[in-house]
Amino acid sequence: MANNREFIDIARQGHSYRPTEERRKDWKEVEVLPHPKEIVNQSHRCMDCGVPYCMSQSGCPLGNLIPEWNLNLQSGDLESAWAALEETNNFPEITGRLCPAPCESACVAGKDGDPVSIRAIEQSLADQAFANNWIRPQAPRQRLNSRVAIIGSGPAGLSAGQQLNRLGHSVTIFEKSPEPGGLLRFGIPDFKYDKSLLNQRIAQLVDEGIEFQCGTEVGRDISLSDLNRRFHALGLALGAEQARDLNIPGRHLSGIHLAMDFLVQQNIANSKKSSPHQNPISALNKTVVVIGGGDTGSDCVGTAIRQGAKSVLQLEMLPRPPKNRSSRTPWPQWPMKLRSSHAHEEGGQRQWSLSTQEFLGDSKGQIRALRVVDLSTDETLREIPNSMREIPADLVLIAIGFAGPKEQGILSDLGLQLDPHSRPLTRNYQTSIAHVFAGGDMRRGQSLIVWAINEGRMMANSIHHYLKTCKNPNLV
Repeated sequence: MANNREFIDIARQGHSYRPTEERRKDWKEVEVLPHPKEIVNQSHRCMDCGVPYCMSQSGCPLGNLIPEWNLNLQSGDLESAWAALEETNNFPEITGRLCPAPCESACVAGKDGDPVSIRAIEQSLADQAFANNWIRPQAPRQRLNSRVAIIGSGPAGLSAGQQLNRLGHSVTIFEKSPEPGGLLRFGIPDFKYDKSLLNQRIAQLVDEGIEFQCGTEVGRDISLSDLNRRFHALGLALGAEQARDLNIPGRHLSGIHLAMDFLVQQNIANSKKSSPHQNPISALNKTVVVIGGGDTGSDCVGTAIRQGAKSVLQLEMLPRPPKNRSSRTPWPQWPMKLRSSHAHEEGGQRQWSLSTQEFLGDSKGQIRALRVVDLSTDETLREIPNSMREIPADLVLIAIGFAGPKEQGILSDLGLQLDPHSRPLTRNYQTSIAHVFAGGDMRRGQSLIVWAINEGRMMANSIHHYLKTCKNPNLV
């Protein structure tokens, strides 16, 4: 900081949105960054705190060196700023777009004012690094004799694979889908994350020496015995694919779908690399209701709007959050407060404190309405008497989270010890089978992408330690 008032004197500028009527007609990214010169200006708002809570567990799970790269930016050393960012984060162009930025909620400047625009600075650094060709393959200096299989190519699998490969292990990443990326490619809408960025990262990993085997499901296309024979360690990064469902009367009706089925179909259609789904889930001219108030629900709202929905309503069981941070989540904790996404500006409506009791169908077995009841706004969430009513719908999307990994398949075949949510029991990411490790949402539970990247890095560290210390005559 040139002086100690810049976090006050310089007004915060972060991401903005493209014009509403423009963006709702296409699938391009909705967010717009400030100009690079303004990004440098924003870096001056960083106070280089004695205790940088932005780097704490309340802030960034990766421990990003936020004050360091802001200081580099302030002095005009963009390349050093990028090097400091890349040191802790494998994919900052992803977190810069998709992370809800708990670092900003923990920023000291934000305690009584506006936090530093950390997420915008992070994305800008990554985008400029791509533009300036600073993101280059980093092949290992020495290739070891150890071979590691990573199963799953989402953010945890990709970060684990990259870390292990750079340490010298030969890494093969197995992915059951035709292309790598997992949730990043198939679950995140294009209007939030341009998949060309993912393709650039995958190309970098291939150039670094990582092998991808896509369209390969373990247990179907390759056996566990083959994996155990070919690899010295297995890293499981399968995600939390088991979606929570709403098993209430009428769930069998046509027109009711899980959110991820809807989002995946649209992402595949946008890629134009696969033939269209024979029975696509379409919101065109539909009255759409999205059950679930989280990010996945908002993604469904934005997708339905772009498909041409007549109307879109998002339902949330919890009460409407307060506008500002409440005393229940004091700084530097993640604040429970009202947040609106671009999809709500585009026309998506919301209702809070509602519980869906029943799906109602027409004579043809098609959904026509939801029967809902109001809930109290206190912690009991008790049903309000005489508040039952109907909400019309001819397309319902269920977005109420994910229970955990799918137990049937590799988890059951391996015979791993699991917790009640079907997550592998681990110690330092090592499962009940010594050479098998787990990380990401399948171990931690449904969480943020930044946590998945961190889990992948930590799993890689544990695998590396295991391979260095295990007594295997085939390892040098």
